[in-house]
Amino acid sequence: MRNTREAEDKMEKGYMHVYTGNGKGKTTAALGLSLRAVCAGKKVFFGQFMKGMDYSELDAGKYLPGFDLQQFGTDTFIFDKPGQEDIDAARAGLKRAEEVLVSGEYDLVVLDEANLAVHFGLITVEELISVLQRRAAHVETVITGRYAHCSLIEKADLVTEMMEIKHYYNDGVMAREGIEF
Repeated sequence: MRNTREAEDKMEKGYMHVYTGNGKGKTTAALGLSLRAVCAGKKVFFGQFMKGMDYSELDAGKYLPGFDLQQFGTDTFIFDKPGQEDIDAARAGLKRAEEVLVSGEYDLVVLDEANLAVHFGLITVEELISVLQRRAAHVETVITGRYAHCSLIEKADLVTEMMEIKHYYNDGVMAREGIEF
């Protein structure tokens, strides 16, 4: 009887995924998992750090009941040193992430590009880990973005590194609507 309860507990626990690396597909994988979760009747919160631009997935809530996407970034990419507006947006995102994770209202919470927010110093890895550790026990979490911090990788239950082998960007193909954005 004890082994059965242990197995059930493992199935009900929310695990932490990290999707990182220089290859394309981190956000796309998180969106795919989100689609699967919504189609299984689960509720998804998708928080995008460092993104304030117009991405096609912003309309997903119109088509997918139970999918809530919010952006916590500006409409420009950080090439050098982040500005105060970038820092404020990321801090607002971390605050919202904490509310969502602790509430247990959502079954899956994605913190898209949170790894990059840490890398650029918009939030600290300690702050991110602290928020993630306070999540409701059943909440599955996904943290995406290049340069995942080793402390976050250590805490995660699943880590996938996307590795670029070949990319058409190198042949001059720019981001295309519905594919890259």
